[in-house]
Amino acid sequence: MSTKYIFVTGGVVSSIGKGIIVASMGRLLKSRGIKVSVLKFDPYINIDAGTMNPYQHGEVFVTEDGAETDLDLGHYERFIDINLNKKNNVTTGSIYQSVIQKERRGDFLGATAQVIPHITNEIKDRIKLLEKDKVDVVIVEIGGTVGDIESLPFLEAIRQFKKDVGKDNVLYIHVTLIVSLKASSEQKSKPTQHSVKELRSLGIQPDILICRSNSKISSSVKDKISLFCDIDKDKVIESLYSKSIYEIPFNLEKEHLTEHIIKKFNLPDSEINWNGWNDLHKQIREDLKPVKVGLIGKYTDLNDSYISIVEALKHASLNYGRKVEIHLISSRKTKENIPIEQSLADMDGILIPGGFGEEGIENKINAIRFARENKIPFFGICLGLQCAVIEFARNVCKLEDANSAEFNPNTKNPVIDLMLEQKEIDEKGGTMRLGSYPCQLKKDSRAFSLYKEELIKERHRHRYEVNINYKDTFEKNGLELVGTSPDKKLTELIEIKEHPFFIASQFHPEFKSRPNRPHPIFLGFVNAMIEKAGNNSN
Repeated sequence: MSTKYIFVTGGVVSSIGKGIIVASMGRLLKSRGIKVSVLKFDPYINIDAGTMNPYQHGEVFVTEDGAETDLDLGHYERFIDINLNKKNNVTTGSIYQSVIQKERRGDFLGATAQVIPHITNEIKDRIKLLEKDKVDVVIVEIGGTVGDIESLPFLEAIRQFKKDVGKDNVLYIHVTLIVSLKASSEQKSKPTQHSVKELRSLGIQPDILICRSNSKISSSVKDKISLFCDIDKDKVIESLYSKSIYEIPFNLEKEHLTEHIIKKFNLPDSEINWNGWNDLHKQIREDLKPVKVGLIGKYTDLNDSYISIVEALKHASLNYGRKVEIHLISSRKTKENIPIEQSLADMDGILIPGGFGEEGIENKINAIRFARENKIPFFGICLGLQCAVIEFARNVCKLEDANSAEFNPNTKNPVIDLMLEQKEIDEKGGTMRLGSYPCQLKKDSRAFSLYKEELIKERHRHRYEVNINYKDTFEKNGLELVGTSPDKKLTELIEIKEHPFFIASQFHPEFKSRPNRPHPIFLGFVNAMIEKAGNNSN
């Protein structure tokens, strides 16, 4: 059977939720035994997401092979439970870079390099790359909104693609918005009609419309959309706003989305296997007792900046039948200059995520000291580990000027220092320690009791590391380096054993957490928070 392709576009507004729709679609197809891969096209000219500000782009998601990608790849991995790689996220920048390199080599035999056919051919080649994974269906999400000038080459390429592989192998899905006017409570389909009209003007007729809405779409509105957009009424699918993103696959299944796809492609229709998602679905709908965690970071105005951590906390808390109440606390400044410790007094746990730059560091260090001294469960990730090391060095080891060479290159005690192989690197994009690396755990550590294995692999994104020259000083004072690279040169995990839960990792465990398979460290952290919350209620 030839590979089938689903192209997903979006209209009316940006951030309409195509990524979750695509992830849900992948989950549904996989649940029926269909092998799926996913590709995200991002129209920006950056080569990858690695150098972009989280306020503009949200979290940078890192794959096993070290690609710095759009956060939607995180949703794809979590929902479909697959590991993606560099092939699965493509930007305009990487497309043009490849075409220009080919032109410089003389690959075009003197022809003028043009958007059509050279750019569109490159885009189609990236789609066809996924055929090598021997999958049944490739779902391709086109970033941005129909009408954006940046998206035009991608839309033209997917228009051509149908001619290349045959109409029986391509399905176009358009995600749009049904606007409800508050004054009249009337649902308006006109924005959807205009969006489809724009898409049709580019030569693409959607096969299915997925309509986002705050309320159930009336039959008369569906009739109007069907008539003016030339789409069968049963293929005008509503996607209501949900309490949780993990409800969306169930909602789309009720709307028969999978049946339409299977029928279109003549795929084998096997019984659906939710593989634990049913239990997750039931738990989400229950009124669960909360545990409170203070997540202290620099980009707390935007939830998407730490989306994988937020989801990993949810996965772990649902495993225990609890709800995690996440308090995003800015490390930049505190309201009315209140010490950050006062914002943490009611927390059951404290988490410091990854990040870059000196701004807000002292508040993070103060928060870690508060967690350490008051026996509050603490979890540090990447920069969170580095701040924990600085705090311990200053306040326990009495190295008062201890710091990271990133924040103070002249410190006498650089307990965090630039990795040796990073010292000759000047370019910022794609040059950090990226992707999956092995870590050896001490068997008498809390981390080993959580992972239940000695050699683990986790994903990284950093340039600075614990200065191994201070190892003896740290361990003599009670901070143990319980996880290292196999050659013992790099520190990956630290613990304080004389504490209810104090763990920090140089790697990013949040990237490997799944809804039906929470990450071991997040499970340990949430369990420690539940125990603290229980002790406080007595």
